[in-house]
Amino acid sequence: MLISTSRKPSQKTRTFCKNFSHAFGFDYTNRGKSSLRDLLVKAKQLGHDGLVLVYQIKGNPSKLTFYDLEENERLALLISVNTTNERLHIKPEELKIRSTVPELDILAEVLGIEVTKEPQDSNYIRISYADYDDESNFAILYFINKKGEQIDFRINVKKIVEP
Repeated sequence: MLISTSRKPSQKTRTFCKNFSHAFGFDYTNRGKSSLRDLLVKAKQLGHDGLVLVYQIKGNPSKLTFYDLEENERLALLISVNTTNERLHIKPEELKIRSTVPELDILAEVLGIEVTKEPQDSNYIRISYADYDDESNFAILYFINKKGEQIDFRINVKKIVEP
């Protein structure tokens, strides 16, 4: 999958895109003046099966929209994020998803990652409902690295947007 941004991304959005691309083993490209169609052509040329655009509000990543190569929107999530400047120590080729949020099971399909019900010691994404006292978030994607440590990089899902 190819990752890109809105036209003039902030430093925080670029950092998020780099974290996101390292965690999943995706390619990241600066958008510049490229249209959605241009980005889809580039994704196809690079051998990818889709595109994810990262939008921002007030300089912060606020929405992830996933497209297939025919320009169909597959999934859109309103988000907030925690980023890190440290190495993630994740092996994308071994990454799995453990989810207790059925509404987000589609993420595994969209991202092309295996779902596991078995407890994992390392190298997985744990998707959980947000705490009751956290009214602004619906679910949270926690990243567990190959050392079994929960890292600072996190995606807070506020809402699933219907296409």
